[in-house]
Amino acid sequence: MDESRHVVTSSRGGPSNPMRVGFGGALAAICEAARMAIVAAKISNDAVVSLCAGLAGTAYPESGRKMRMLLEEEFPGKLVRVCTDMDLTLEAIGDGAAIVLIAGTGSAAVGRNARGRMGRVGGHGYLLGDEGSAYHVGQRAVLEALRYFERTGGDTAMGRKILSDIGAATWADLQSRVYAAPDEVFPRLFPMVLQAAEAGNEMAQTLLDDCAAALADLVGDLAERLQLQSQNFLLAKTGGMLARSAWFDERLDHYLRKAAPLGQFSALQLSPAEAAAHLALQLLPPA
Repeated sequence: MDESRHVVTSSRGGPSNPMRVGFGGALAAICEAARMAIVAAKISNDAVVSLCAGLAGTAYPESGRKMRMLLEEEFPGKLVRVCTDMDLTLEAIGDGAAIVLIAGTGSAAVGRNARGRMGRVGGHGYLLGDEGSAYHVGQRAVLEALRYFERTGGDTAMGRKILSDIGAATWADLQSRVYAAPDEVFPRLFPMVLQAAEAGNEMAQTLLDDCAAALADLVGDLAERLQLQSQNFLLAKTGGMLARSAWFDERLDHYLRKAAPLGQFSALQLSPAEAAAHLALQLLPPA
């Protein structure tokens, strides 16, 4: 993005949450995305003046400081800002009172009231919550299927599909994979649960209904914290769990209307990448 806020080019990178892929992995993903963007824009490295990295996992001060230090070493002489992916969503929705629900591998809600006070609920990672997230749905699906197997010695239709999708021959094999790399197991099962729910599987529908209620609770809790229960505010949703199943989207909207009756559904005005570029421009001194 240039100083007139015109998007010059864009690129994509790999996972960049330092708490999940490590600081080295996150740095490599950011640098590769930046390199591809610079090449596509046909500019030199010297033409880059500032950059903003909006990364999950950097809400913890030490994590954010370390990531910024690494980026400053990688991009010497550039103005660097590190914020969370949740900060990007607030920049992307525009001004005024708003709450953004983030529903993906993890789950969180971030918001701002009319006085500019900001807050968040959730986003603590799978060890401390992430209720309603794709990770949580996949985890619950495995637990339900595994418990059925332990009770009966047989598998439900969902249990058979879980083993097939993960490529595990037995539940013992799947357990080994879970303990080795849970991020490579649980979130991958979310699309399968969606398909099962669409086909009328009651277990899948129950899991997703509980998931939608948990996500809406994040919004309700944040609306209460920011004292938004008695005023209109923008309510946006973003994340990889959305717009994949009409059945699930309807259940989520149902619970959101109950949790935040004055929330006015709105789309984000910017993509997360554009929001990051806006924040990077804010680092520049006034013209």
